[in-house]
Amino acid sequence: MKALLSRIGAAALLAAAQLVTGPSALAQAGTNVPPPVAGAKPVRIDHIKVHAPTIAGNLEGEAADRDVLVALPPSYATSPRRRYPVIYALHGYSIGAEQWTKEIHVPQTIEGAFAKGAPEMIVVFPDSKTIHNGSMYSMSPTTGDFETFIARDLVRYIDAHYRTIPDRLSRGLAGHSMGGYGTARIGMRHPDMFGAIYMMSPCCLSARPAGQMDAQALAALEGVKSAADSAKLPFLLRAQLASAAAWSPNPKNPPLYLDLPVKDGAVQADVLAKWAANAPLAFVDQYIGNLRQYRAIAIDVGDQDSLKVDAEKLHKVLDSYGIANRFEIYPGTHVSNVAFRFQDELMPFFGKNLASAGKR
Repeated sequence: MKALLSRIGAAALLAAAQLVTGPSALAQAGTNVPPPVAGAKPVRIDHIKVHAPTIAGNLEGEAADRDVLVALPPSYATSPRRRYPVIYALHGYSIGAEQWTKEIHVPQTIEGAFAKGAPEMIVVFPDSKTIHNGSMYSMSPTTGDFETFIARDLVRYIDAHYRTIPDRLSRGLAGHSMGGYGTARIGMRHPDMFGAIYMMSPCCLSARPAGQMDAQALAALEGVKSAADSAKLPFLLRAQLASAAAWSPNPKNPPLYLDLPVKDGAVQADVLAKWAANAPLAFVDQYIGNLRQYRAIAIDVGDQDSLKVDAEKLHKVLDSYGIANRFEIYPGTHVSNVAFRFQDELMPFFGKNLASAGKR
């Protein structure tokens, strides 16, 4: 596999490589665990299914009934009239919601955040894993419309079934890696649904240049005819398929219903243009008015994570338009200290910036 990956054109796969830059691209990465906080009270985790009309009927056969984990704060059962702000937390590429909660050590980190003074909130973890390991939280006839699922279907379901504060100023959107990309994308396009956003090590922010692909790698991609074939691919090639399914769908190109950026050894400029159109650093200027509507925006990234370059670029774009945002490069890799950041930074950030009942 190493020989194959060494022959893949680097530029053609940079977007896919951005999906994970931590120590393990082929398996769920280990993360450091914050110490338990004395006096922390237990939260309840509900495992539910949420129907997504916007995903139903997709060409890839992705399930329209999505797994969702809901973390309910300690007082939820004992204060039946109380309503709560909600954080929607998006997972990264190659993992689902269940694995994401393990990486950030839920419920311990949520319990710890409350014990350390963060106001109680509901935290929602939707699963957006696909047959190629990730939806990119995008709108595609091939995968289904995961963007609208997060921004509309899921929010409506949670508001209807839990004691939320059904107001944008009481909703936060966050995510790590691919989930950070999803937060940037959905956040820019749907400020009517969320009041604050937090991007953790966001991937895939930049448009990528053209590049060649080794014939063996291209043959491996073009040989994929099913989910089982996709599962056998090396990580970077599988991520290439996920990106194509999300950003260059083609309903007339079965069985995968997507177009790759290289075909018969030639770079497909029209496909790369579609990928570029989905890069937040390429479209951010169109959504400055939307970004001004947020009460707070945060971006963080590890100092050993190559994604820090683009994350800082996004921060500087926001600064250039006078949009207040908190940006931090902290000690760590792509994943090593994400649980600490979730407990000690992300949860308090939303506790401060989301409106609670009776407070706006």
